[in-house]
Amino acid sequence: MAIELDPRSTALIAVHLQGDVVGPDGAFSNFFHNQVVERDVLATIASLAGTFRAAGSPVVYTRVAWKPDFSDLRVNSPILGIVAQSGCLKDGSELAAIVEPVAPAEGDVVVTHTRVGGFQDSELDAVLKQRGIDTVCFVGVATNFSVEGTARVASDLGYRVVVVEDACSAADEATHAASINSLSLLAEITTAEAITEALNSTTTASA
Repeated sequence: MAIELDPRSTALIAVHLQGDVVGPDGAFSNFFHNQVVERDVLATIASLAGTFRAAGSPVVYTRVAWKPDFSDLRVNSPILGIVAQSGCLKDGSELAAIVEPVAPAEGDVVVTHTRVGGFQDSELDAVLKQRGIDTVCFVGVATNFSVEGTARVASDLGYRVVVVEDACSAADEATHAASINSLSLLAEITTAEAITEALNSTTTASA
């Protein structure tokens, strides 16, 4: 289904593309890596990010990381308990960095936060408002955790929310599909191809 986007007010939000989350050797590899590979989400996201940059639209990465001593980690959920037990996602560690295939380019924005969602106790909302963004397109991992959690808050904050279904993944297809279905009343669900066509057609029309 066709979608219309204004490159001047649209941002790509890339969620938790870090070694500990999406990589083969990360703390959460048993949860997420297989679907990242099977759905080929990193290649899809890398291509989308290039499209956004070419259109002059911001590419924003949300990155979760804690101090090396975990003094800023508040364990109030099972998934954060896994973080504490495994000692993963410590700021400055190799696996807390965004993985190379989708590494930020010059001019991209990286927002680091300490909760499952990207808006809580972070500068994400301010970064978007400073750039005049009213539409946010979500990609990343995991669909049912940080993608959905951040997208829901974006909706409550008044943003137009778009979820790029084939640029997200979860622990398995059923979980991913359930999350996408849940989000469908809060967000526009679309594909990377549709986003690319929308940005390219708008850019061409304004050239």
